[in-house]
Amino acid sequence: MSIRSGIIHLGENDFSRLELNLKGATDNYRYFRSLLEPSTKLLVLVKANAYGHGAAEFASMMQRSGADYLAVAYPVEGLEIRRNGVSLPIIVLTAGTDFFPEIIQTRLEPSIPNMECLEAFVKVLRLKGLKDYPIHIKLDTGMHRLGFTSSELPKLASFLVRTPEVKVKSAFSHLCVAEDPLQDAFTEEQVALFQKNTAFLAEKIGYMPMRHILNSAGIERFPQYQFDMVRLGIGLYGVSSLPNVHLSPVASLKCKILQVKELSAGDTIGYGRLGKAVEGTRIAVIPVGYADGIDRHLGRGAASFCVNGHRVPTIGNICMDMCMLDVTGVPVSVGDTVTVFGDDPSVEELSKILGTIPYEILSSIPRRIPRIVVR
Repeated sequence: MSIRSGIIHLGENDFSRLELNLKGATDNYRYFRSLLEPSTKLLVLVKANAYGHGAAEFASMMQRSGADYLAVAYPVEGLEIRRNGVSLPIIVLTAGTDFFPEIIQTRLEPSIPNMECLEAFVKVLRLKGLKDYPIHIKLDTGMHRLGFTSSELPKLASFLVRTPEVKVKSAFSHLCVAEDPLQDAFTEEQVALFQKNTAFLAEKIGYMPMRHILNSAGIERFPQYQFDMVRLGIGLYGVSSLPNVHLSPVASLKCKILQVKELSAGDTIGYGRLGKAVEGTRIAVIPVGYADGIDRHLGRGAASFCVNGHRVPTIGNICMDMCMLDVTGVPVSVGDTVTVFGDDPSVEELSKILGTIPYEILSSIPRRIPRIVVR
């Protein structure tokens, strides 16, 4: 076993792994880059352990690929990336107020969503005697999570004008429904409000910060609003908002069969005895369960995985660390590799079964599943 850039590389005898196709990620990055003007900067989101893929490795790869910015959710994520030698500017999207000294020490750049956060950050900067520290102003244009509303901008602008400790590096907002053509009118309203509010802010503070509002779906569907920078998230990891675009899947969750059993008619499988065997039923046990991101709603035949070119359904309930597959009539042996998601089945297929989105599945794969780089 070896460790490089926060990714564990294992031998052939380990039970389970998340294979990372870095060529696929690079291809996806180039696709989104091709949709932009040469002058438009590209920010890559590596929050939530790079959507479950491995933040240190992906941050390093994006630095090599030419990304202009990275973004994380929390300060601890940015600190981890800095420890792995990444020097790109990093926005902390949810900076809070408790880790400002660590943010400053490692040259992370906080997103500022309200006056309380801004005042607290400036207080720390004054104690350290710092000027022109880069911050990113979050504007609420309709998501109604974090961010300054239109009515709060006069107070914000007045404070910024008399506060040399900070420099607004960018002003940004987040689209709620960029992927949904039926709600394009709302997206247009968000963009119009964003333009109005950033123009107001620029007039009051005397300069125009970088502006960014497009997420992955926005890059594909609204490239006319790319402004100065865009934010690439789920698209990098292989999920497109367009039905005719097939990006490269980056993550493949794979594991090895632990045991194969022949059962008799009437035998039951798993907790609750909800798996039922008939004469000739054959099951395989694999070492991933709901503690590994395999949602319990994928059990009892709701989903099927792939082994030796065959799709085999789950049988019985998903356990914490294991689940069972019905491999009746399929040639399998202990040690054979099962693909939970990747090329077949895709993470999109599993997300549709669960009535959720690929983000949730990918970000639910815990760190105990080793990440293996496939180049």
